[in-house]
Amino acid sequence: MLSNIVPAHSHYPAHSHYDVIIVGARCAGASTAMLLSGAGLRVLAVDRQSYGSDTLSTHALMRPAVVQLSRWGLLQPLIQSGAPVIKSTTFHYGEQEVTVPIRPEPDIPGLIAPRRTVLDRMLVDAARAAGATILHDTPVHDLVFDSHGRVRGVALRDAAGQTHEVSADLVVGADGLGSFVARKVVARTLVQGRCSVAHVFSYIAAPALSGYHWYFGRNLSGGVIPTNDGLACVVASVPTERFDKEFRFDLSAAQLALAALEPRLGSLVFGNGGAFGNGGKRLKAFRGTPGRLRQAYGPGWMLVGDAGFFRDPLTSHGISDALRDAEGAATAILSHISRRESALREFQEERDDLARPILETTDAISAFDWSLEELPERHKRFSEAMKSEVAVLLDRAARDREVPPTPQGLWASQAQAI
Repeated sequence: MLSNIVPAHSHYPAHSHYDVIIVGARCAGASTAMLLSGAGLRVLAVDRQSYGSDTLSTHALMRPAVVQLSRWGLLQPLIQSGAPVIKSTTFHYGEQEVTVPIRPEPDIPGLIAPRRTVLDRMLVDAARAAGATILHDTPVHDLVFDSHGRVRGVALRDAAGQTHEVSADLVVGADGLGSFVARKVVARTLVQGRCSVAHVFSYIAAPALSGYHWYFGRNLSGGVIPTNDGLACVVASVPTERFDKEFRFDLSAAQLALAALEPRLGSLVFGNGGAFGNGGKRLKAFRGTPGRLRQAYGPGWMLVGDAGFFRDPLTSHGISDALRDAEGAATAILSHISRRESALREFQEERDDLARPILETTDAISAFDWSLEELPERHKRFSEAMKSEVAVLLDRAARDREVPPTPQGLWASQAQAI
């Protein structure tokens, strides 16, 4: 196993060259690092945020993400961390309630919605245990290109403002929607979404709450998602245009509107240590932006997570996308040199075939042009898109024992293939 020990005070990698450098070490980046390091590659992942830091999230994992975490042996540790098992999802269409039981499966008792301080940290720890070097509080100043325009590494900036170049055979951008890597390599946008939804987040004490609850009204929807520490994440979602006009400078008004949508929801938001007990200071917002599917790879680079594919959080599918595409990218990277190019094409084709219907059906829900009578049909279409994704993941699981580990150093001797 390659050493991944770096002094606690250091923000510099232990080596001047890595097989793969990953920019971003949250769900997508840490998962990619874990899979590549476990196969024997020398991997460096860097993140500008601190280890274990929080980030805006609905937390709600859908079945594809839970399947992935179970395959990787991380589902039970997350449940043991205090993330409650979700055994039902209830859709509140005005006065109509539709409750969908979550069918348990072997090793998967239900869904979960862990805090990102728990999930991201656990994935980072798993990557380190697999042999990856991961540095936090480490911003990337620039990418390094050779004379042919191929990415050859990164330039890291230290606390004193000095830059240090580290080379790599491949750089993976896992740095989110506004990806620095995607901008630097001028990754093409393949599909642009059409809808933008703003989301206002808070936490309430709700230890007895069970199941996901989704609420829908005119130009307004909301979610209550049980997470760690007896808390629930409350999300108020409105079209960005409405957010800019009514709520941008008064976030509490968005959750007041959500509370008015459903009396029982109102009692949760106002009581039990909700956001309004502190003058709304606990409220955070994401203004929203249309979805985007970007080119997945190019000379010396790849994109995973929101950097490659972003869809509105309204359907709570971002972490599923991140984990799925991290594995797809890792599989392509680890493929034999004789089929490397075809493996990269297959990764992008599979990703796009799954992403396009997810983006399309998410946009259909995010458009807020529906009536409460027709919205269930749009949710059904989104569910059908997820079924195709789960089928792909179950096929991967069936092949888990058929794929031998990649010999250490295989990538380094084949780097010119991408």
